[in-house]
Amino acid sequence: MTYSGRVSSSQRRPDASMSLLREITEDALDPDYARAAARPRRPRARVLMLVAMLIAGALFAVAAVQTTNTRPLIAAEREELIRHIEAARGRQNELQADVERVDAEVVRLQSEAINQEGDLEDLRLELERLEASASGVAVRGPGVVLTVDDAPGADVNQRVVDTDLQQLVNGLWVSGAEAISINGHRLSTLTAIRGAGESITVDYRSLTRPYVVEAIGDPNTLLADFAESSGGRWWDYVTQNFGLRFDSRTVENLDLSADPGQDLRHAQRSTTR
Repeated sequence: MTYSGRVSSSQRRPDASMSLLREITEDALDPDYARAAARPRRPRARVLMLVAMLIAGALFAVAAVQTTNTRPLIAAEREELIRHIEAARGRQNELQADVERVDAEVVRLQSEAINQEGDLEDLRLELERLEASASGVAVRGPGVVLTVDDAPGADVNQRVVDTDLQQLVNGLWVSGAEAISINGHRLSTLTAIRGAGESITVDYRSLTRPYVVEAIGDPNTLLADFAESSGGRWWDYVTQNFGLRFDSRTVENLDLSADPGQDLRHAQRSTTR
């Protein structure tokens, strides 16, 4: 029996026309890639990779050791710097106490000199008033105490800054305060309130939170007048919008020390009554 070379259409595979798709699905990997994958890896490449990994690990280890070794040195330098700052601050407090004692002695000698001149009570009272207004002497009297602080969990916009304290102090002066101090530091017309990084300084002395502002004046009107001042409106804004803390109370008696850096060098008797 003989067969012709032609295959009838009834004997053809149903998927014969899809041979190309079958080859793609059955042999998805390119032959070149298959041969390359089947080829054994060279030991040299593995050795180079291992060496590179060892070098990287050694570099990380050296960096970690250096960081560990320098950390105690940095901590020691920081502690030494803190000790120097605390010593300088203590010395500054001692010098301030000495200045206050000398100022008190000067006031005593002035009073004795005036009394020796005869009936100069008016001159003595005017001198005391000028010294008090210039923050040159300690003063005592009724007034108010304001405590301000950052908002709880404060971010950068919820902290008390130097501008806030400037607004507070200026508002108190305008409202009739006769003497003001912040955290025990007496203010005068020449006092500088500035920001230094994240700290606030008064005459270059750093303040710590919370900020306690004491003001001698009429306790019946001082707070009400302050609320109507620009400083009062400023603090109403920052407390309402940024959550800054603002507490106030009246007191019957406040003792404010003199400004150690303020001396009365010149006084002229007023001609008005």
